[in-house]
Amino acid sequence: MSIIVQKFGGTSVADTKRIMAVAKKAIREYKAGHQVVVTVSAMAGETDRLLNLANEIDPAGAPRERDMLASTGEQVSIALTAMAIEKLGASAISFTGPQIDMRTDDGFTKAKIRSINDAVIRKELDEGKIVVIAGFQGQTDEQEITTLGRGGSDTTAVALAAVLGAERCDIYTDVDGVYSADPRIVPNVKKIPALAYEEMLEMASSGAKVLHTRAVQFAAKYQVPIQVLSSFEDKPGTMIMQEVQEMEDVVVSAITHSMKDAKVTLSKIADKPGMAAAAFQLLADRNINVDLIVQNVGKEGLADISFTVERADLPYIQKLEKELLQLVAAQEILYDPKIAKISAIGVGMKTHAGIAARMFSTLAAKDINILMISTSEIKVSCVIDQDYTELAVRALCEEFGLVDEQVSA
Repeated sequence: MSIIVQKFGGTSVADTKRIMAVAKKAIREYKAGHQVVVTVSAMAGETDRLLNLANEIDPAGAPRERDMLASTGEQVSIALTAMAIEKLGASAISFTGPQIDMRTDDGFTKAKIRSINDAVIRKELDEGKIVVIAGFQGQTDEQEITTLGRGGSDTTAVALAAVLGAERCDIYTDVDGVYSADPRIVPNVKKIPALAYEEMLEMASSGAKVLHTRAVQFAAKYQVPIQVLSSFEDKPGTMIMQEVQEMEDVVVSAITHSMKDAKVTLSKIADKPGMAAAAFQLLADRNINVDLIVQNVGKEGLADISFTVERADLPYIQKLEKELLQLVAAQEILYDPKIAKISAIGVGMKTHAGIAARMFSTLAAKDINILMISTSEIKVSCVIDQDYTELAVRALCEEFGLVDEQVSA
């Protein structure tokens, strides 16, 4: 029997009515002849509620304790989901991450999966049960509870699909597929029927909230087909698969935006070898991920380095401020949390020139200033003032033909 892994996010398990709907979808696949593993997130808003409580006490509190707190949300939803499946006549059992021996490193709040012992899961599947597993959480070799960071339930689901050799991983969300931009900003934006892993990875890392970056990395590495579907409507979704040649005909597949970043500038540091390495090593040692980096040309022996991080990491950088200033002999550290990152993404960029020029010209025509630029083989990203986010996304969607002219905005 083939295995199907289903993942349901917080909105899909927001209340008991929706949890019953999740149970019906799981049973439908079971009756179709599949073994079924269900991964669920905490109920909608629960993780935010828990972390807000932590922030009221200390925004830069011990990461270990934040994980101990945040991991409790999923335990509620897995138990309720298993109960719902049983209520509808199928057999089910729920497990937390530690109960299936999902091992991670010790990077609290951003842990990475090292291994999963599938023996417990396979035993229950072979006994005819639907297995419900908590997303987002695991444990270290020392049995410390960890969480995988926001969107970690996606990562859990795809990792389980990889380990179990699943036929596919179905990600159920509150949208019916992956769109070329956020439909809340561009109502007539087109839905994408199929995407390459490479494109989806760039979209996820650039602000698209449909899938978590590490989930797509797992899928690409282990060739796990992902299907993005709506929890609330039975409509065709979006398949995430290996690249096919026809995809290159579409120059830009998506315009994404992220408003979760902040810009940090180390001002007037010593312009000599090793300064950047020292600064970023200190941040890496604190498990702070850096995205875009720009260094200006040194003048009179001094230079500025600007970089972006997640806004949630700003309190941790501020705690390191004195150490950073001394380490690189900087005169000051400047913070700008009011930025947005806008990205144009498409496999077709590999074979079509001029995308960056069109993007910059479109933004200039709307009088939008570019603060930072980053490029890859299939992506161009710009950092802008967050107040211009929606204007930029709409303008770029028009420029690259990502809107359906037959649908009224």
